[in-house]
Amino acid sequence: MSHSAQTSSQSSPASFIALLPLLVFLGLFIGAGVYFQSQGVDFAFYQLPSVIAILPAIILALVLSKQKLNQSIDTFIAGIGHSNIIAMCLIYLLAGAFAAVAKATGGVDATVALGLSLIPSNLLLPGFFVIAAFIATAMGTSMGTIAAVAPIALGVADQAQIDYALMAGAVMSGALFGDNLSIISDTTIAATRTQGCDMKDKFRENLIFAIPASVLTFIAFVIAGQGQAELAPQNIDLIKVIPYLTILILAVAGLNVFVVLTLGILLAGATGLFTMDYGVIQFGKDIYAGFSNMQEIFILSMLVGGLAALMQQQGGLAFVSKQIEKLIARFSKARGEASCRAAELGMAGIVAVTNACVANNTVSIVVTGDIAKDLAEKHGVSPKRAASVLDIFACIVQGLIPYGAQALLIASTFSITPLAAVSYAWYCMILAAVAIAIVIFRKRH
Repeated sequence: MSHSAQTSSQSSPASFIALLPLLVFLGLFIGAGVYFQSQGVDFAFYQLPSVIAILPAIILALVLSKQKLNQSIDTFIAGIGHSNIIAMCLIYLLAGAFAAVAKATGGVDATVALGLSLIPSNLLLPGFFVIAAFIATAMGTSMGTIAAVAPIALGVADQAQIDYALMAGAVMSGALFGDNLSIISDTTIAATRTQGCDMKDKFRENLIFAIPASVLTFIAFVIAGQGQAELAPQNIDLIKVIPYLTILILAVAGLNVFVVLTLGILLAGATGLFTMDYGVIQFGKDIYAGFSNMQEIFILSMLVGGLAALMQQQGGLAFVSKQIEKLIARFSKARGEASCRAAELGMAGIVAVTNACVANNTVSIVVTGDIAKDLAEKHGVSPKRAASVLDIFACIVQGLIPYGAQALLIASTFSITPLAAVSYAWYCMILAAVAIAIVIFRKRH
């Protein structure tokens, strides 16, 4: 979302009316999802594209504006063109291109094969949690990870007679671990760009939450482990795993994210050119296919940026901030540590509620980014900390809602109910407990 001086300097006083467009967007998006779910339609919450649901909201925001129409449209376009929004969109395109090229050149299959070769036959559940976690961190997508790993996990669960819901929960837990941590995940891109921090800083901050939660989850799946099966020997092609490992190392080392992703795309393309029948024209087509895969979140981010600028100009975001400020003041009369803690819990709450409404963790971060940034600046929460809290709590809720895309996809693969799948998404539950404990008890410097 945009946080431009241009619009904020002309903002109206805090106003609930200015939030009506956002409520219209959420109402249409959720209403359509509930309706299609009642009709028994698959992927009910994804029938009405979010980029269409937001159009009436934008029209309403323009109607409500006290500016002249041309000025309102200028405010909207300034929001779309804000540097944070444009940078976010360019990163989406590069991340999409890398994922598409790496998949087309066999990188996903090679990474899965490498993971399978390392799983001991008596640690299948925790093994699949780790494989899914690694692949999601490398690929930057929980959906792509589930699509790649779930069919293999289903076959192994059959062989070893492991409860389907338990195996689905292990895969989903790992997928959401990686989605939350990955530097090329769209949630990370949205969180870091809206809060104005570096990828590497947010990654390191996230590790403070993710490492204890993942260790506890691993132990839980070891204890729950049931069944044993000898996995067929895997053909491992280490060269095709190199692009994933390279971008992970370079990103953590702090290289500019645009450079990291460009190098990843070139490396993935090169492995295809040298190891298989993969030409330059196909390489170009796969890059374009990756761009196309990011179309919805790309357009939505731009439109939300414009809508945010209108709501900010009309005092809507100031209204939300004031309400959260009142809550923070009620729970925390003190300054410093306590104020900081209350602000972080406020951010966690607003992104969690938004995510429960829109069933999309990236959208919820984009929608609440400005409000979180405002809270962070007022209460001394560092940008890396704010980005981390936003991403963590959006991913927690995404993994626990049975109408989220991840639960729907894995439930259809395993032929179980989405509710059964999320009931074993233990990583999300453990991460919630760990994250709340860290926010409350961790000392801030």
